[in-house]
Formats: sequence, C-alpha cells, structure tokens
Amino acid sequence: MAKPYPEEFRHDVVSVARKHEAPLAQIAKDFGISEGTLNNWLKRADVEDGVRPGVTRVDAAELRELKKRNRLLEQENEILRRAAAFFARELPPK
Repeated sequence: MAKPYPEEFRHDVVSVARKHEAPLAQIAKDFGISEGTLNNWLKRADVEDGVRPGVTRVDAAELRELKKRNRLLEQENEILRRAAAFFARELPPK
C-alpha cells in the first residue's frame, strides 16, 4: 500500500512542479516520490482547481454521504413495508 503523504507536502510538490523549472522526473526524485505519484497529484490538483473535469474531494465526500443516507432510507423503508404486511395479515376481515 502506498504510504500517505501530508496534504501540505503534496501541495508543496505540486506547486514546485507547476513552475516548470525542472523535469517532472527530477522533481519527483528530489522529493523522494515516484514520477507516477507526482503525475497523479498534478491531475488531482487540476481537478480540484477546476482546470480539468472530474469529481473533487468535496463532491466525492458528499456523494459518499448521500449514498450512505440512501442505503439507510432504503433499509428503513423495507422494514416499514414488512411491518405493514405483517400487521395487515393480523387484521380480521371486515
């Protein structure tokens, strides 16, 4: 598993890479990360800045929360549906 880097470190590396003062391979080597990792960070930063289309971290977090809430509501709805069916069988016919 990839080791996590602090957000501030990522931000600093991306800002240095965006200055285009050295090749990306050299910047990655200087900071002790792989070139692929640097490319991923640059792509993610472009998405976060609105330069490139994609889902931002805020949007992804909101989507996760909405999906979680939707799952919970579906479970609650299923419980209520089963309870209504159970009690409907218990009622005497009119």
